[in-house]
Amino acid sequence: MFVFGEVREADSPVPSPGRKAIRIRSPAGDRAARISGAMGLRVILLFLFVACVPAFGCGTLVSSATNGLARNLTSAVLDQDDPQLVEDGAPAYLIALDGLIEGDPENEMLLLAGARLYAAYASAFVEDPVRLARLTDRARAYGRRAMCRANKPICEAASDPYEEFVAALQGAKKKDLPALYGFGSAWATWVQMNSSDWNAVADLPKVQALMERVVVLDDGYEQGGAHLYLGVLYTLRPASLGGRPELGREEFEKAILMSDGRNLMAKVLYARQYARLVFDQPLYNRLLVDVIEAEPVEPGYTLTNTMAQEMAIALLAESDDYF
Repeated sequence: MFVFGEVREADSPVPSPGRKAIRIRSPAGDRAARISGAMGLRVILLFLFVACVPAFGCGTLVSSATNGLARNLTSAVLDQDDPQLVEDGAPAYLIALDGLIEGDPENEMLLLAGARLYAAYASAFVEDPVRLARLTDRARAYGRRAMCRANKPICEAASDPYEEFVAALQGAKKKDLPALYGFGSAWATWVQMNSSDWNAVADLPKVQALMERVVVLDDGYEQGGAHLYLGVLYTLRPASLGGRPELGREEFEKAILMSDGRNLMAKVLYARQYARLVFDQPLYNRLLVDVIEAEPVEPGYTLTNTMAQEMAIALLAESDDYF
């Protein structure tokens, strides 16, 4: 989940987000189905953690199930259309995922699932700065561990000067894409949540370089997800302060195109990051109305889309005041 705060010239380059609690309700019948699906996942987790006691020696069961479980867990969260349900239930999922990683600490897929879910939960639901720091630290740590498994030179260069990190990125191959993207997205969230620390903000060029490498290796990876990150990074500042808003606009449009318009958050960020930055109210309003009127239920995007609609309602209400 990637939700940067709006840009202000006199503020930190990555301001804290200001999410408003506007809920889009779904029919009661759908709610029952959602709860049933979530409970089914909890039953699986409970079985793995309670039934697998040492006396029964179920190491083989866990070993064969963890990758599929991590994949299903991530999908179950991202396909929910009730953010409140996810907010209430996600901590249990995160603890369960920690347990799976503890049992299989070198599993790249589990580490990436941990990086993705911790980053998404922190950026979407947590406001306390102490908790934000703790959760995003874990997200970044899991992402870096996955990067170490996939490509150790890049992992080790993450702490090096920018030029050395970029040089290490040149050795990345297509097989490294999941780790590159997972590490990059968790790292971006960590920077966002530590925006008052200029040492953290100084990492943004590395995150940008990492996402640019993803685009070079596979322009359409994750339905253009790297383009969405780059769109935000290029529009963090106005052109007068070194930003690249027009390049950001191109990246947002690529992200929308590559997801076939299914990723509604791309349009919300396009409106908030670019249209506000260049004071284009017609574009701003059009993008937000498109989001509000869209069908949010899409595999892999439902949770993000539902929250994008919440944000779009709040942002559209502020249109006349802002412009």
